[in-house]
Amino acid sequence: MLRRSLLTAGLLFIGTIGALADNWPGWRGPTGTGRSRDAAPLKWSPTENVRWKTPLPGPGMSSPIVWGDRVFVTQSLDREGRQRALLCFDRKDGRQLWQGLTAYEEKESTYDSEPHYASATPATDGQRVVASFGSAGVVCYDFAGKELWRRDLGKAEQIWGNASSPVIWGDLVFLNFGPGERTFLVAMDKKTGRDVWKVDQPGAYGKAPTEWMGSWSTPVIARIGSRDELIMTWPEAAKAYNPRTGQLLWSCGGLGKLVYTSPLVTPEVVVAMGGFTGPMLAVKPGGSGDVTETHRLWRVEKSPQRIGSGVIVGEHVYVVNENGVAQCIELKTGKSLWEERAAGRSWGSIVHAGGRLYLTDQKGETLVLAAKPQFEVLSRNPLNERSQSSPAVSDGEIFIRTYQHLWCLSDKR
Repeated sequence: MLRRSLLTAGLLFIGTIGALADNWPGWRGPTGTGRSRDAAPLKWSPTENVRWKTPLPGPGMSSPIVWGDRVFVTQSLDREGRQRALLCFDRKDGRQLWQGLTAYEEKESTYDSEPHYASATPATDGQRVVASFGSAGVVCYDFAGKELWRRDLGKAEQIWGNASSPVIWGDLVFLNFGPGERTFLVAMDKKTGRDVWKVDQPGAYGKAPTEWMGSWSTPVIARIGSRDELIMTWPEAAKAYNPRTGQLLWSCGGLGKLVYTSPLVTPEVVVAMGGFTGPMLAVKPGGSGDVTETHRLWRVEKSPQRIGSGVIVGEHVYVVNENGVAQCIELKTGKSLWEERAAGRSWGSIVHAGGRLYLTDQKGETLVLAAKPQFEVLSRNPLNERSQSSPAVSDGEIFIRTYQHLWCLSDKR
């Protein structure tokens, strides 16, 4: 029964994605789950199947988004994060059309070895673009680069910085503001930036590794039965909220204190993965109250260290761990079916497009795997430039952000 319901849910989910397949409007694509019905090229190199590449002002960890004839990325213009920007490019040729600047003079914590102050991927609804810059605030622009509103949400302070991306849904913009001593989930009016609702979360962190806690997760909104659920993975629990009101719908315990990945969601199952070798679990959505005993399907106590998010395809979960080992997990049991050395060290998230799995590692090489429970490498595509981001797919083109360039790759004639 579970196998049949998972297959049916997957087909319904793919149908939802199909309606939005031409654009890649935010972190992890049309539904926030890393899935697209669009095809993407199988092979490329610095000289093969390159539609265009355009230089970027410097390193960055955020991923590109695509809507129509526009491509957007966030960017720190200096190593200290004093100038942070949303950049807009012409999709046809990669020309930069405009940039919206955000200044911030105070010091903000970030990952020491690779400081980045614009790690959150922007979000768009085709009329406006929203970018989160941590302590520097949230900014909304129209497609011509005119600033529509700006919000100062206060100081974001955590030893490794912040990275959760905004999500646009209907008339609302959702943001996991944190982690750190001030951590909250907020819904803002997308036309004005004013708060619609706000839910505070415990957010303190200590100085020792055993005391560290926080979530860098980006929420996912999904239709579960007859209702919409906003699903978040927090330290120690996965939770679902009414996206219109912020009311807590259900909570499932069993995660660790550190959560780097975003939840993986279908109408029948939510997979939540902890970081720093923490637990992994699956829960049936649609419940009420504490569903740990009634809806939790399985739990794995200790998992490999992973920062990038995986993807659900059919009855399997695919993820690439930080050390570059790809893993296939049986969705109904949590059992690892295989683990294979596949890529270099990776913080990127997997994208499923045209029946294939795409993952860009820190060397800037994109691994393409077959989306099936047998390990099969279809191609390896080096760009020879360092990258910390995840690919975006739209209408047969794949967009990859490296430290030096924004690339548009396609094998379409």
